[in-house]
Amino acid sequence: MSKMLSDHKDSDSYSYSRTWEDFHAMLDKAEIKKNIHHAALMGSNSQGLSKKEKMAHARNFKALEGVIKTLRWSMGDVHIEHPLE
Repeated sequence: MSKMLSDHKDSDSYSYSRTWEDFHAMLDKAEIKKNIHHAALMGSNSQGLSKKEKMAHARNFKALEGVIKTLRWSMGDVHIEHPLE
């Protein structure tokens, strides 16, 4: 049996219980993780990483950029017009 795509209009799936503190904590955590991946890629010890490890750091870095941009947009950051652009 095939899995149905989620319907973003299904209001029963959303709790709407996140606080501003929750958003700020998640943003801080995402920025820290992004910086860790960036440092691993650009640091002096990056020469010792395998290609697979470098690819994983790069992939996670780019993913976290998207997470951060989306969180900032959701929080009303005036500098982010749309998170998908």
